[in-house]
Amino acid sequence: MTIAPSTKEDILGHLLKRGQATALELAEWLEVSPQAVRRHLKDLESEGLIQFKAVQSGMGRPQHVYELSQVGRDRLPNRHDDFALGLLDTLAQTVGPDGMQSILRQQWQRKAIDYRRELGEGTLAERVAGLVRLRQAEGYMAEFYPIPEGAEPSSATQFILTEYNCAISHVAESFPSVCGHELEMFAVALQDCKVERTHWIVNGEHRCGYLIQSK
Repeated sequence: MTIAPSTKEDILGHLLKRGQATALELAEWLEVSPQAVRRHLKDLESEGLIQFKAVQSGMGRPQHVYELSQVGRDRLPNRHDDFALGLLDTLAQTVGPDGMQSILRQQWQRKAIDYRRELGEGTLAERVAGLVRLRQAEGYMAEFYPIPEGAEPSSATQFILTEYNCAISHVAESFPSVCGHELEMFAVALQDCKVERTHWIVNGEHRCGYLIQSK
């Protein structure tokens, strides 16, 4: 059976965002039959885009819990620039570790200034929403919500920003310090805010998360 590309992307996007799901959960979300979803999942598995693990629940048969494979993650909008990675490798060999750190720091500082200029002087909610839009335009599947959830965003002083993919994941694997610079970059871009990391794709989690708080 041939799957409509939109259905494939819907399933892959849902698994990217949620981390994992059963066939029944996917069927309920897509509003189709579990049998139809299982056919879709079988095709996606044959393409190497997803994988599953058997999880025992109660006394019944183990359930298959599906998640993205690395190939599946690369299928989504997080295109890696092989030329950029090669260039960074060459720079690292040429200028050494200290020189490389200096170059990366200059890059995030420049980007932080660009972000701050784009975000302007609005409320914290407006600036966080603006940051999410900027990240989405760069290929990140990003969203945010106030803390506590359900609070009125306009009066909230804390937000969670979540990114379900990493547009520079291959760079981060080779140069993990870029993630630390990214954290500093958010703090500079969002003036008078404290930014802490709550989740990290590099550590094997299915998303990167940041707690943003007014100082």
